[in-house]
Amino acid sequence: MDKDKSVLLGVSGGIAAFKAATLTSRLVKAGVEVSVVMTEAATRLVAPKTFEALSGLPVLTSMWDPRFIHPHIEMSRRAKVFCIAPATANVIGKVANGIADDLVTSVYLAFSGKIIIAPAMNSVMWSKPSVQRNCKQLQEDGVTLVGPTTGRLSCGESGPGRMVEPEEIFEKIMSELEKA
Repeated sequence: MDKDKSVLLGVSGGIAAFKAATLTSRLVKAGVEVSVVMTEAATRLVAPKTFEALSGLPVLTSMWDPRFIHPHIEMSRRAKVFCIAPATANVIGKVANGIADDLVTSVYLAFSGKIIIAPAMNSVMWSKPSVQRNCKQLQEDGVTLVGPTTGRLSCGESGPGRMVEPEEIFEKIMSELEKA
C-alpha cells in the first residue's frame, strides 16, 4: 500500500451517502486506494458491500471489528487524507467537540493527516448557530470544508445544505494527495 495514494473515506448517515459511492469509484479509477469506514446510520442508506465492491477492500462499520485490535488506530494509519462525505450535523458536532463514540468519529480523532469534510444536511439545520460554530471550529482546527452548496434537498426543499458533487470532492482530495 502506498500511503501517498491512499484515502480514508468516512461515510455518515445522510441521504447523500449514495454520492460517496460515486466518489469512491472515481478515486479508484484514478489509482487511489480507498478504505471506507461507515457510521451505523450510513449502512441503512448504502450497504457496505457497495463500497467493498467499488474499493476492493473490506469496509469497517464498528469499533468492535474482530479483524483489528484497535480499528480506529489501524485505519487512521492507512492514508494521507481522511475525507468525511457526507458529513451530517451530528458527525460535524461530534468531531468539532472531540466526541468519539463510533468508528468514524474515533478515526477522526486518531488521524494525523489532512482532513476534508463535505457537509450535507437540511437548510434549517445548516443555518443553526451551533452548526456554524462547529464548522468554524473545524476550520480553525485545520480541517478543509468543501461545501455545502445550494440546491434541491432530499426533503423536497431547496436551499443551502446540499453536499457538493463528488467531482468537486475528488478534485480537493487529489490536490491534497499531490502535495508533498
